[in-house]
Amino acid sequence: MKRDRGQLALGLILILAGAWFVAVNQFPDLKTWATPYLEFPLNIVAIGAALLVVGLLVGAPGMAVPAAIVAGVGGILYYQNTSGDWDSWSYLWTLIPGFIGIGTVLHGLFSWNGARAREGMNTIVVSAILFLIFSTLLGGPNILGGSLGVAALLVIAGLWLLAKGLFKRGE
Repeated sequence: MKRDRGQLALGLILILAGAWFVAVNQFPDLKTWATPYLEFPLNIVAIGAALLVVGLLVGAPGMAVPAAIVAGVGGILYYQNTSGDWDSWSYLWTLIPGFIGIGTVLHGLFSWNGARAREGMNTIVVSAILFLIFSTLLGGPNILGGSLGVAALLVIAGLWLLAKGLFKRGE
């Protein structure tokens, strides 16, 4: 059953891509209108959005995870392309687990699975902590106020993990 949904999704993506190429050939003004939105790196964000829509149309909410990853990486590339801050990759990669978390939350919401959505939220929190630490230490926005802020965040994260492990629900 899951394999059939994957084939449906791929088939729908191919049909939409073919329809786009036909439309652009028949209506050249459409290409002129869409060019700013389909150039690098916004085309990467658009591909992520298309993956999400196709996944929802074929009833495969799990496609929200790769859709969020692709769109998120497109967002990072958009920031770097417009700002010229290509060195920011040294800490922006820490957002990728957060994109996975966003996709997992969406998957949980679309499939009515609260446990999966909670897992996604945990991943987002870990990604945010990593981002704060790495951006502070590697020249990004100094949100934490230097190494003392990083130390405080590490202690808080450790306490959070300890509390989470000690007070698990349902056990």
